[in-house]
Amino acid sequence: MAVRVCCRGNRVALHMLSRSLSHSSVSVETLSELDSHTHTPFSRSAIGTFFQERPLLTNPFTQDALLRAYLQRHLAERGVQEELERFGERVVCEVEALGRRCELEPPVLQRYDPWGRRRDRILTCDAWAHLRRISAHEGLVAAAYERTYGDWSRVYQMSKMYLFAPSAGLYTCPLAMTDGAAKVIETLGMPARKAFERLTTRDDKRFWTSGQWMTERRGGSDVSSGTETVAKRQQDGWFKLYGFKWFTSATDADMTLTLARVTDENGRTTPGSRGLSLFLAEVWDSDGSSNGIEVQRLKDKLGTRQVPTAELLLDGMNARLLSEEGRGVASIANMLTITRIYNTVCAVAAMRRIVHLSREYACKRSVFGKLLKDHALHVQTLSRMEVETRAAFLLTMEVCRLLGREENRSASERETLLLRLMTPVAKLYTAKQAVSVVSEGLESFGGQGYIEDTGLPSILRDAQVLSIWEGTTNVLSLDVLRSIAKSSGLVLQAFCSDVQERLLPAESSPALRPALTSLRAALAALMRFCEAAAARPAGAMELSARDLAYSLARVYMGALLLDHASWEHATHTDVYTALRWCDQDLCPVVSRDAAGCFDSQTTAMDSALVYDGLKL
Repeated sequence: MAVRVCCRGNRVALHMLSRSLSHSSVSVETLSELDSHTHTPFSRSAIGTFFQERPLLTNPFTQDALLRAYLQRHLAERGVQEELERFGERVVCEVEALGRRCELEPPVLQRYDPWGRRRDRILTCDAWAHLRRISAHEGLVAAAYERTYGDWSRVYQMSKMYLFAPSAGLYTCPLAMTDGAAKVIETLGMPARKAFERLTTRDDKRFWTSGQWMTERRGGSDVSSGTETVAKRQQDGWFKLYGFKWFTSATDADMTLTLARVTDENGRTTPGSRGLSLFLAEVWDSDGSSNGIEVQRLKDKLGTRQVPTAELLLDGMNARLLSEEGRGVASIANMLTITRIYNTVCAVAAMRRIVHLSREYACKRSVFGKLLKDHALHVQTLSRMEVETRAAFLLTMEVCRLLGREENRSASERETLLLRLMTPVAKLYTAKQAVSVVSEGLESFGGQGYIEDTGLPSILRDAQVLSIWEGTTNVLSLDVLRSIAKSSGLVLQAFCSDVQERLLPAESSPALRPALTSLRAALAALMRFCEAAAARPAGAMELSARDLAYSLARVYMGALLLDHASWEHATHTDVYTALRWCDQDLCPVVSRDAAGCFDSQTTAMDSALVYDGLKL
């Protein structure tokens, strides 16, 4: 008699089965005896003895050959490597667990105190507060303003941030806005010295973080026409702000910078960017209550769940005017430079982390009779991820170097122009790279890459915001066009001359000749396109903006890779990276122009395609 039994050792179940088995050769006594053994189907399911080893995170500094080589080339004599190796160990042993807790214990909104008073407090976990203390002690903001390493201070600071970011539970978000606020205050001549000192201190008891409350319901990136918040002047010279901020990240900050329109004696405001001024406000009053702020709700987001992001009603928030009246948009330009560079660093850091974990896993996971690292196709995929990551890293460090030179007042005119052009280019391109590389990295873990408690899916979720924060890809592509137009093409001249100089050392290397040939051809084609584009209608240039930005990124990354591969201590992997990068279409704006993608009828055809079947 065949009997299918699903039993977990329950004696009642055994008793009920006895009748069904009364005519079989199996007795109840036999079942009881079998139940006493662990490997029977009646006691528990057999799960086997194999468990896949998880990838281990080891010191991210010692595992990053390119970071160490870059610092050896540029900062060898400063003791930076020893400091970053120490910090890398702290990231593994301390920061990683804190960041994971922030993901598992997201912020909550407490509207009222136990006695019914409206408090509007955003409660974050202890790990979030611990990351704040570490950030202060390690000088993650302060290092940029101490300028211990002169022109290279930003490279040092952002190298540290690069190690910190993937483990830090998105604490890089408040740090970016804190750094941006400090930069604005410094640039404006220190009108709020007390705030600046607290934003840049290493004393965790005095350290402040700052918010950046610019986005309103109409706004997004269009702050000029989208800002409705008004500022009413008080007799003591301060202002009270009234308005609604639709998207505010790191809302548990100590202070914030925000835009508002100053009203005249009749309550009228000036429209457009000319009516916007920049204000500084402390978020909390001396008694711990919010400064005229009501938290409407916390945002429910795809990723970045660790960061408190909220909708805020400003109902008489006390604030001081930071900029000249009507100069608010101009005053936040430096803040945007800082936050976009942070975004770039976080993108590259996410790429490096997933490559680190993927290659470590490939040494442990065995399929079809051998380890993943012994499957040529798998290694080829990882190598393509590595090439993208290395190109992104060098572009990021170059932008950081340019920023450091500007802040140290040693930047040449060409370097200043390059910083203006390449900041939005680096931000938009690395953000796209990060989403692609991290997604590919998750695939390298098979099904485990899709399982939440591995911690892997959160890397992709958090990477997805990088192309949205601080300007979407299209917004930044248009910003690239503005930089070209406002400089009368000088930024392109700076770009061209810098690339040409970086290619010169590669001429003596036969191994690099294919990459050198490809890059020079791409640069020439790019410059011809830009010269011809000057005579085209404005609409045609707008259509080409994204492909133009991509072309600038790819050509400049190629030049940086070739420059690094020409260094006297370069390795064969440096040469191979440059060759592989230059295999691709380095100048998509030219190839798509040849395909007619920017012709006058393209807009109508694009619209017809997108809205085909939709009744308008």
